[in-house]
Amino acid sequence: MSLEEKVKRLKKLREQAKLGGGQKRIEAQHKKGKLTARERLDLLLDEGSFEEFDMFVQHRCRDYGLDKEKYLGDGVVTGCGTIDGRPVFVFSQDFTVFGGSLSETHAEKICKIMDIALKVGAPLIGLNDSGGARIQEGVESLGGYADIFLRNTLVSGVIPQISVVLGPCAGGAVYSPAITDFIFMVKHTSYMFVTGPNVVKTVTHENVTYEELGGPDVHSTKSGVAHFVGENELETLSLVKKLFSYIPQNNLEDPPQGECTDPIERTDEELNFLVPENPNKPYDIKDVIRKIADHGEFLEVHEHYAPNLVVGFARLGGKSVGIVGNQPAVLAGVLDIDSSIKGARFVRFCDAFNIPLVTFVDVPGFLPGTDQEFRGIIKHGAKLLYAYCEATVPKLTVITRKAYGGAYDVMSSKHVRGDVNYAWPTAEIAVMGPKGAVEIIFKKEIAQSKDPEKAVEQKVEEFREKFANPYVAAERGYIDDVIEPKTTRPRLIRALSMLENKRESLPPKKHGNIPL
Repeated sequence: MSLEEKVKRLKKLREQAKLGGGQKRIEAQHKKGKLTARERLDLLLDEGSFEEFDMFVQHRCRDYGLDKEKYLGDGVVTGCGTIDGRPVFVFSQDFTVFGGSLSETHAEKICKIMDIALKVGAPLIGLNDSGGARIQEGVESLGGYADIFLRNTLVSGVIPQISVVLGPCAGGAVYSPAITDFIFMVKHTSYMFVTGPNVVKTVTHENVTYEELGGPDVHSTKSGVAHFVGENELETLSLVKKLFSYIPQNNLEDPPQGECTDPIERTDEELNFLVPENPNKPYDIKDVIRKIADHGEFLEVHEHYAPNLVVGFARLGGKSVGIVGNQPAVLAGVLDIDSSIKGARFVRFCDAFNIPLVTFVDVPGFLPGTDQEFRGIIKHGAKLLYAYCEATVPKLTVITRKAYGGAYDVMSSKHVRGDVNYAWPTAEIAVMGPKGAVEIIFKKEIAQSKDPEKAVEQKVEEFREKFANPYVAAERGYIDDVIEPKTTRPRLIRALSMLENKRESLPPKKHGNIPL
């Protein structure tokens, strides 16, 4: 065979591999409103940057007639490319080949790029669209999943891992995304669950649809499994690229630094009037964040899950920062189980990847009640505390209004190694709210007074004057400065600059024992 003929054969095999399970199955994928594995990579990666590995790999199974049905690539496209010129490793499962099911060789392809990604220190993005384990392969398929899980765990905190669920993700397949840093889903076409509707019906007699059991709405609002949800695949992959612009390549690098075209010394007069005079009146912490961030841009994470705590990414003076803020507009910004878990995971991600943390505090405390206590608010609240205590990245804190009780300590206070702690003049730092404090401290006096209601009112005013302000904390150095709200942006940017070369370490240990 001449070289020309060999090249012809190569080209033919390449074209065959690119067709996956064939034109009919590609059309079926399109009819469901879904793109193919390769179309997705074209949208995600810079044009012409994709370098594919293992295009000619085929499964080795000889049982149940599979020896007569083989496809080049075996249901997953793997390789590397760039996003905005930055290297990234990718795998994209191909639903047109055996429903994207995972075989031994399919898993080997994914493991190979995970290993290379770790060696070169580049992020890993997985585009998931799979029916699960390839049943015909039995334990080899299960072993393949375990090989992936192990790598997900070992590279966690070393390189960013992003999972994009673009179709089914069921059974054992869900645990790889669960270990990764961020999960994206698409409305109407993606779902995740450990056991499907049929099994649920058999075991619990519940009738439930795929969407109701594990759709994007469920995972973005109730379970907290999904961090982002897109209207369609195009929007979802655009969101991935946006997130990617805020995070570094690995744990040894700093996040990407952009040129700042928003004046560093910019002030905003509206911030001076954002916090209502009535301490019980809500306002939107996102208004504060957007007025301070470069160009008002804020990429919120877990937007619809535990909305009483807001987390996400922004830039200050061109530098990427992680934002955490109590949300007075939802449950008065109280901390509960879900918000504590949400905040803890986000803080730990930022700490692992050298992203400074900026915390906005307006918190009346932890949510009381039997439901929260029975479900373990103590251990779950401790996760957020643990995360802040453990974090060694620069930590800036701004107390806008309430900082009551243990929640004051938890929210990046000076006592848990907050580096720069500011307060607005509207800040109230105390063990509890004025009314509750007065009713305890002056219980007898109030009971003996002729007009208990008036007595409470008077004592509340006295307490508020004495404690419900930032100056007692400032006297002790727990607050570094009380600042005019409109100057928050320049003050934070200068503090970030000051902390650029911060060095802080943890005591030598294998790892801590976070209260899981």
